[in-house]
Amino acid sequence: MVADDSVLLREGLQLLLAEAGHEVVAAVADGPSYVEAMLAHRPDLGIVDVRMPPSHTDEGLRAAVAVRQAWPQARVLVLSQYVVVSYADDLLATGEEGVGYLLKDRVSEVGEFLASLAEVAAGGTALDPLVVRQLVERRGDPVRALTPRERDVLTLMAEGRSNAAVADAMTVSLGAVEKHTQRIFAKLGLPPDDDQSHRRVLAVLRFLRAE
Repeated sequence: MVADDSVLLREGLQLLLAEAGHEVVAAVADGPSYVEAMLAHRPDLGIVDVRMPPSHTDEGLRAAVAVRQAWPQARVLVLSQYVVVSYADDLLATGEEGVGYLLKDRVSEVGEFLASLAEVAAGGTALDPLVVRQLVERRGDPVRALTPRERDVLTLMAEGRSNAAVADAMTVSLGAVEKHTQRIFAKLGLPPDDDQSHRRVLAVLRFLRAE
C-alpha cells in the first residue's frame, strides 16, 4: 500500500507498482489513514512519505513506527526528500527485519527502487546510500575488526543489495563476496544458522548501530 499526500507521487507509485505486477490494496494521503489501512489490509509492504499533513514534519515516520509497534512483522519503506539520520535510527529501532528508508529521488531509478521494495518485503533492509554513508561514519568497536574490503561489502549489503549485486558493484566474483560475508558474520559474532538472510539483516544492523 502507498501513503503520500502528493497526488502526483501517490498516483505515480501506484502506476509503477501495477506495471511491475504488484497489487496496490490502498492509497492514502495522511498518517492515521496509513496506520488504519496497514492494520486492516496487512499488505506485503507499506510505502509511506515522511512528511504528511497536518504539520508536514514527521507524521509519516511516526505512522510507520506506530504500525510496527502494533504489527511487528509489518514491512515498511519510508520515503524522504532529505537525509535525516534520526529518522533511520527511529525506524531501525522498531525491529530487525523488513525496514527501508530511501530518498524520493531513488524512485526514478526504477530497477533499483523495485529491488529495494523486494528486499524489504522479503524481510531485509534497504537504506539509501546517502543514509548509509552518514550512519557508517559512526562505526565503532564492533566493526573495527573488519577489513576495508569487508566494510565495502557490508555497506553495499546495507543498501539492500544481494550478493550478486554486491559482486557486480565491486567487480569481483560471487564466490569472493560469499567468502567476505562469512568472515563478516564470524567477526561480528553471528553464529551459523539456517536463515542466511536473517544473519545479513543482523550484520547490517550491528554495523549501522555501532557507536
